[in-house]
Amino acid sequence: MRSFLKEIYGVGILFFYYMKYLILFGWPMLRFGLDYKDNIIIDILWVYCLLLMVKDIVYKFVLKKSHCDSASSQDTTKHK
Repeated sequence: MRSFLKEIYGVGILFFYYMKYLILFGWPMLRFGLDYKDNIIIDILWVYCLLLMVKDIVYKFVLKKSHCDSASSQDTTKHK
């Protein structure tokens, strides 16, 4: 059960990492431009993607943090 939950969590991260832009910009175009009907599930996903985008903007521009430390991408071992 625990490995199943970890797999679902990983799939969710990958899904929203790549799909948040399509959902965030595509859903309003479909809804208002092509007159799609209301869908509460997509509306909830759109709000979630909006929150993810706000978080990304705050981390990148306001807090100036990265998702990984600069030390983790450099070799910190000393050669003798």
